[in-house]
Amino acid sequence: MIPILTHLPFAAVFDEIPLGWFLTLSLVMFTLGAVGVVVRRNPVVVFMCIELMLNAVNLTFLAFAAYPTQMVALSNPGEAAITGQMVVIFVMAIAAAEVAVGLGIIMAIFRLRNEADVDDMNTMRG
Repeated sequence: MIPILTHLPFAAVFDEIPLGWFLTLSLVMFTLGAVGVVVRRNPVVVFMCIELMLNAVNLTFLAFAAYPTQMVALSNPGEAAITGQMVVIFVMAIAAAEVAVGLGIIMAIFRLRNEADVDDMNTMRG
């Protein structure tokens, strides 16, 4: 537990933590996900790495929504935050659909071949 942040309201946390830290964390998460997609051969791990990449993008959207620019702040202060949150909800819905379809395909291939390897799934033949 960080004692500095315990007495601050939620909005004041963004005054204490710079935008660059959120973007750096997002970059690290996206890089780990991309490396996992390239290096791993298990399709379930590949899907988890894709989900990690999508969560990194969501973190970036929310970070930019929490730190609006001067132009957006002058026109409508809440517009940037709501827009960022809407995009995050949309990305989460797409990720859920991707996982449902992807895991269904992986299970169908596993039933036919009794193994699941990304390198062997390059053709759709049975």
